[in-house]
Amino acid sequence: MKIAVGADHGGFLLKVAIVRFLKERGFEVLDLGTYSTEPSDYPDFARSVSEAVLEGKAERGILICGSGVGASVAANKFPGIRAAVCHDTFSARQGVEDDDMNIICLGGRVIGHELAKEVVNTFLLSGFSGAERHLRRLNKVKEFEREFMKGRE
Repeated sequence: MKIAVGADHGGFLLKVAIVRFLKERGFEVLDLGTYSTEPSDYPDFARSVSEAVLEGKAERGILICGSGVGASVAANKFPGIRAAVCHDTFSARQGVEDDDMNIICLGGRVIGHELAKEVVNTFLLSGFSGAERHLRRLNKVKEFEREFMKGRE
């Protein structure tokens, strides 16, 4: 599985640990930056990771900023992206199984590296259930996107 990873300066140190963790487990990593702790803007990385997922360059994405919130807000502006902040394994698993989440967001200033690895691992090993109730709800979300995009293309 190919994973797109991006972080701003607030998530850089956690990104380094997560990229190493992913590679050790045999995942192919598309590292979209940042590459230092120099100040940078989370929306730039949210765009890069979201576009990589939408264009099929990666199957899933990981975004890291200081809290995870800004990256999540920015990524969710892209139709087809379902991103959420998860700092526990239950949310990471349920986000994929129930909501078909395709990008996980982490707070580099919130979660420790070891727990972050567990959360990411859970996210990547989970799959959408396809249960009727979850499909119905997901289709409603997709309809929001279609309705909003009408006349804006």
